[in-house]
Amino acid sequence: MKRTFDVFISKWRQYKLVSASAKTWSLRSQQLLHVHGTGHIQPQMVASLKSAVRFHSQGSSLGLEGKEHLSNPLVKASEQQSPSSQTLKDSLFMEYLKQCRSPSDLLDLPDYNTPADVSSSLMCMWTIINKMSYKQRRCELQLIFEHPAFETMLQNAMTNVGSEPNENLAYSLLAMVKLGVPQRSRVVRMYLCACQEKLNTFDEKSLSILANVLKDMESSPNVNALKCGLRLIIEARLPHIKSVLALQKMMGLFGEGTSLHLKQKLEKKTLSMMDQFSIPNTQCMMSTMAEIDFYSKPLLQICCKKITENLIGVPFQRLIEVMRSLKQLRYRDVALLTGISDYIASTIDICSQKKVILFLSNFETLGFCPTTLMAAFAEKVIINPDSLKLVDLLCVLKVYSSLNYDLQQNRELFLQSISQALEFYLPQMSAFDLLKTCYYFCLLGHFPPALLEKLLQDSTLEGLKSQGNELRRQKNMFQMVHMCLHLDQPVLPQPLSVPPSMLGDVTLSDPPPKHQLLQLLQQVLCDQADAAVQEKVVVENFYFVDAVITRPVANQSEETSSQTERIAVLCPPFSAFCFTTSTPRGPLAVKLRHLKVLGYIPIMITEELSSVEAGELLKEQMFPKMPALNSTTSS
Repeated sequence: MKRTFDVFISKWRQYKLVSASAKTWSLRSQQLLHVHGTGHIQPQMVASLKSAVRFHSQGSSLGLEGKEHLSNPLVKASEQQSPSSQTLKDSLFMEYLKQCRSPSDLLDLPDYNTPADVSSSLMCMWTIINKMSYKQRRCELQLIFEHPAFETMLQNAMTNVGSEPNENLAYSLLAMVKLGVPQRSRVVRMYLCACQEKLNTFDEKSLSILANVLKDMESSPNVNALKCGLRLIIEARLPHIKSVLALQKMMGLFGEGTSLHLKQKLEKKTLSMMDQFSIPNTQCMMSTMAEIDFYSKPLLQICCKKITENLIGVPFQRLIEVMRSLKQLRYRDVALLTGISDYIASTIDICSQKKVILFLSNFETLGFCPTTLMAAFAEKVIINPDSLKLVDLLCVLKVYSSLNYDLQQNRELFLQSISQALEFYLPQMSAFDLLKTCYYFCLLGHFPPALLEKLLQDSTLEGLKSQGNELRRQKNMFQMVHMCLHLDQPVLPQPLSVPPSMLGDVTLSDPPPKHQLLQLLQQVLCDQADAAVQEKVVVENFYFVDAVITRPVANQSEETSSQTERIAVLCPPFSAFCFTTSTPRGPLAVKLRHLKVLGYIPIMITEELSSVEAGELLKEQMFPKMPALNSTTSS
């Protein structure tokens, strides 16, 4: 590589020596012609290249000096070379770019004279850096900005901005912004102004590149004006767009405030091109829809179906991005989520634990219980719990407690493995992490003594009191831990209880009265004279129950004729259950468990049920042998 680089530099220097005399003669001839034509040389033209460019708040391109620079024929004429010499230079230059392995290699090139040189160099630098790790990228960017040739490159960029082709213009602006060139610098403003002037002549590809760079730029008068003009042009040319990738990039320019009319036009255009979508296009479309908050059920159904049918071989990171897009769009697809769960479970032996945990975390945020994956991962944890770091253990514990997954015969082994691994990190665990750990274990009905004792020590409690930004969340967690210790009554080496000072005042929200529920209960109990209904009941000063029905126990003997039973009617939201199942999630599961401990018979009616369905469900659970309600029940 070193020898190849030296040979290339040698050829480059020979080429520069041959072309320098011809270029110097050409410049002097043009200057003489300019003197004879005007009577004097204009020094202000040269000075204008180094002077500050005027910045107009309305985005009206450049001032007189800038326009003179963009269209000055002397600058253009000075850059003209014979076709053969230019071809030789371009071939040598492109050959050099292919051999570059770092931006510093590229900046070692002696000169950048043509627009193609500048645009290719900037894009090559960004391409190389984009493949690096975060630390490498940070070091390389620092080296770039400290390299004296980088300033020369940007000076040449300003010199050639008026003669750059539209595509090169857009690519150069994209590369400069991605490399971190200040967005309010002269060179970036000049490129923005040049894009404004040439916007009507941009083709489909150039528009998509420009849309991609403007999407992430800071707000400024020039950027905002260019965005506005670009949106108008895209909307006008929308029916004629042929490239799927260009359409996606252009869609990314439209923010969350996009009008419904325009979203409908985008939806219609995208649906007309769905047969051209590859799997990466489909994944990118879902990410784009999430970015602009564009919810289209027909589009999402097609995208999810196409990804589900082609899961094998899809990179894990793209699948995670798809799941995040579903979360942002508030959309769930059972087939896709089940397919991802099965796919990751089948590759769990070759997939890193961090990736599996990342998938589990995203499933949890979606409220979907990936049973296949959770069962497979639990077995790996039981075999080797010490391979998990503290942050991984906390994440795993959160997922399993939130989704209330039943591990059946592996439950005790899994919880013991997790608790033992966490005990190893106990000395370095923060007080708040310890509180979260105990909270998650309590949701699962597991009470590790070492962790609980450490949590309830005075030093730990004092440390938590000093964290004022999390006080409300801490109180909610402590209240749950208190209820679990009080009602579940676990067997511990020594009795433990949460100090009242850490519980605070229990503040329950007072939901509006549910008249529909009261009507349903009255209808169901119309022939039950001994039944009494009480609305909005607070149990143990902690759990809110929508209604409690008290009635005599059926089929009692004379000795037990005075016994009654209490039925707790709950109306939890749909989000309190795992998606597409009747499995309650963590907090609701604990609530049901504790109501049973207190002697209640819990019955759940989701808020999404109609009045007829809710009435049928109530009768079925309360009186299994009674006939169904009349289907004409009023709503």
